[in-house]
Amino acid sequence: MEEVLVAWELARYKVDIAALSETRFSEQCQLDEKGAGYIFFWSGRPKTERRDAGVVFAIRNDIVGRLPCLPQGIDDHLMNLRLPLWGDKFALIINVYAPPKRTCMPCLQLCRKRTIVLCYFNARVGTDHAA
Repeated sequence: MEEVLVAWELARYKVDIAALSETRFSEQCQLDEKGAGYIFFWSGRPKTERRDAGVVFAIRNDIVGRLPCLPQGIDDHLMNLRLPLWGDKFALIINVYAPPKRTCMPCLQLCRKRTIVLCYFNARVGTDHAA
């Protein structure tokens, strides 16, 4: 299972929270990958539809226990996580999958406020992928 590989790679690099996209999981659910110490939360399309999108938050178990609420899936392209900072301050982390040939209006509207774009990567785990 790819989740196991991803979890072990996250643990190896000491990643606290990872936002992943194009995951192809269906519906909304969570998976506890106990061996590596991460819980995966995802939001995808219904099982009856083509699964070519989907977003996931992979969060270390000890961090999940301190969250006031679990990540929320909006649809198969958007998911948010409310992360406590200090006092009554929070950071809203938004995981967005924006395909290159599709305009995502909610994404554009989010950019009007204070938004910090952390990074964009096209990463792969393992060798089972097309070039």
